[in-house]
Amino acid sequence: MRKQAIIGTIILVVALLIAAVLVATRADPPEKPPEDTIPLVEAAPLEIRSGNLMVTGSGTVRAREELTLAAEVAGKIVYVNPNLREGQRIAQGAVLFRIDTSDFRNAVDAAKADVASQQVAILQAREEVASAKRELERFEERSSFREAFASVDSGDYASRILPPDSLTNSDAEIAAPSEAGDASSQPLVTSRPAPNNLATREPQLRSAQAALARAQAQLANANTSLGRTVVRAPFSGAVRTESVAVGSYVQPGQSLGSILGTGDYEAMIPLSESAAALIPSLFSAGDGRRIQAAVFSDYGGVRYRWNAYVDRVSSVLNPQTRTIDVFLRIPNPQRGGAPAATPENEGKDLGGRAPPLFVGSFVSGEIAGKPLDQYAILPLEALRSGETIWLVRDGKLQIVEAKIFQRTDTDALISTDGLGENPVVVIGNMKVATEGMKVRTASPRSSAPPASSNTKPAK
Repeated sequence: MRKQAIIGTIILVVALLIAAVLVATRADPPEKPPEDTIPLVEAAPLEIRSGNLMVTGSGTVRAREELTLAAEVAGKIVYVNPNLREGQRIAQGAVLFRIDTSDFRNAVDAAKADVASQQVAILQAREEVASAKRELERFEERSSFREAFASVDSGDYASRILPPDSLTNSDAEIAAPSEAGDASSQPLVTSRPAPNNLATREPQLRSAQAALARAQAQLANANTSLGRTVVRAPFSGAVRTESVAVGSYVQPGQSLGSILGTGDYEAMIPLSESAAALIPSLFSAGDGRRIQAAVFSDYGGVRYRWNAYVDRVSSVLNPQTRTIDVFLRIPNPQRGGAPAATPENEGKDLGGRAPPLFVGSFVSGEIAGKPLDQYAILPLEALRSGETIWLVRDGKLQIVEAKIFQRTDTDALISTDGLGENPVVVIGNMKVATEGMKVRTASPRSSAPPASSNTKPAK
């Protein structure tokens, strides 16, 4: 046991000596400089542009003309255009459907016969008028002789009958016999009677003429009803709905389908009052002044563009959104599209023909606004509370209030006043920021393509 204790003591002493030697021969630790406390932030330069400010918005495409098909006369359908099917195209003037014309042709023939009958009645009435006038003229010649009744026996009263009082003027007077002579021996003097309309049969002629006019009106109505048995497309369009078949019986006003006009489309773009104020003479767009615009729609991953212009502006605020509705007119929506020069289309195969613009498509619109010498494109992630931005100048942070012209889903168009030359804005998050604090800058982790006002719809 004693031997083991001695060995243990020796080992302990040797270990202590080795430790003492190591401590005595150790090297001094290297000095570490103090850590830099200046924060590192993500920053990026702002894109500066000039020219017309493009006001953007979003809306839905709809047809300018939509027709509800309906029958104007009752009857049985005997023909239906094969293209009158949902989704098919219909050319202007094409016959859509026909109604059986048998009853309507009979009505036209009957009306023609009535017109011919009334024309004969007028000829007969005219002859009767001429005959009556000749009789009255002969009567007037007989009554014009002053001594027409001189040789007539005083007892022959039948020969002394005068025309009825209705055939004479109301002021006709019989001359009084002379006081000195005998009344029976004086000649009877009378005024010339005026012809009466009844005697000349003029009312019968006018009645026949009125009957002819009525018959002609009935013939016109019959021809109109016959023409309404054929229904044609008033414009080129696409069939939205249809519910007509050969053999079905239709009534006037019965809905048989609907057609959308494909000549022009329109898109209603709601704009805030501040955005609408950026478009010069917006409310005089319908007075001959055309404000250029464009609409954008995606199809198969490719963004397409259609030229448009401001057609009209609603004078009433939208009661739900409190916005101003601007209507963009889109000419030739079926063939007028082309690939848009946007970052979304970079590196994509843009060959081939553009698709038609579909009714009901959700599109973004772009309207030419007022011209600006300069404006900046600010990423929304760089916009701070109170509409301020943090700029980096000479390694120091500067807080600047931004004057926003327009806001989109990803960017804001702001004024360059107070930004200085080549402005660099802080994009990353910072917990604390004070005016004039020192910062270090680093490029963003992912470099996004420059924003374009025609790529995103406005809020």
